[in-house]
Amino acid sequence: MPKSTTEVAFTPAVKAVQTRLGSRDAYARIEQRGGWSDRITADLAAFIAERDSIYLATANAEGQPYIQHRGGPKGFLKVLDDRTLGFVDYRGNRQYITTGNLGENDRAFLFLMDYEHRQRIKIWGRAKVVEGDGDLESRLMPPGYNAKPERVILFQIEAWDANCPQHIPQMTPTTDVARLVENYEARIAQLEKALAAAKTAS
Repeated sequence: MPKSTTEVAFTPAVKAVQTRLGSRDAYARIEQRGGWSDRITADLAAFIAERDSIYLATANAEGQPYIQHRGGPKGFLKVLDDRTLGFVDYRGNRQYITTGNLGENDRAFLFLMDYEHRQRIKIWGRAKVVEGDGDLESRLMPPGYNAKPERVILFQIEAWDANCPQHIPQMTPTTDVARLVENYEARIAQLEKALAAAKTAS
């Protein structure tokens, strides 16, 4: 039987816990169908294009994990082909933990959150740091974004899965809230004006 993509996450230890807690049969059926997708679908590409914030997890050679936030304009994380993502790593944090980790362990994980619609995508794969490639930086750099590129991170997808929305807090971006408030205030002013005119007419 071909190897399932779920094996990137479902180790023997994980499967043992699933068996003990009663979820192994359901995931075994997924594995029989080939597991999770390892290709970027049109729906996933559309989801990625709307992200302005991501979390990238890496680990050093000893297995010590680290999670780093990366942000930018919507679409700063770009689809390069059906298995490759890339983004520019901007100048800022000078700890370089992610860069160092990827230099000795290329296993990586992306966690993409959409708090407004309570959706999340988990992506397993391998990542590498690319330095000194001006053409690639120019290709991935968001137009007009005020940030200094230092390097590019390329991410090769091995598997991805969509999580259920349970327990995800629903949050709306402040720009959208401000727009809603402006609309409500304009409507209130319009109604107050109409009410005043009606009182005058009576």
